[in-house]
Amino acid sequence: MNKDQIKGRVEEVKGKVKEAAGVLLDDKGMEIEGNIQKNVGKAQKGFGDLKKEIKDIKRKRTKTGTAERCS
Repeated sequence: MNKDQIKGRVEEVKGKVKEAAGVLLDDKGMEIEGNIQKNVGKAQKGFGDLKKEIKDIKRKRTKTGTAERCS
């Protein structure tokens, strides 16, 4: 797991909590902020997942000695 995956998950959870608090308190602004924060966290986590996948592919190719192109 890399930093982006961890930070993204943390932001996603914080956003979900803020969004739920906004619903409970009937505060549309807080609800929207939470939703945005949650989605930013998802995007960051997705970026981290992509980085990990690329790193794993590079590591696998280095081990096998193949230099295939991705298509």
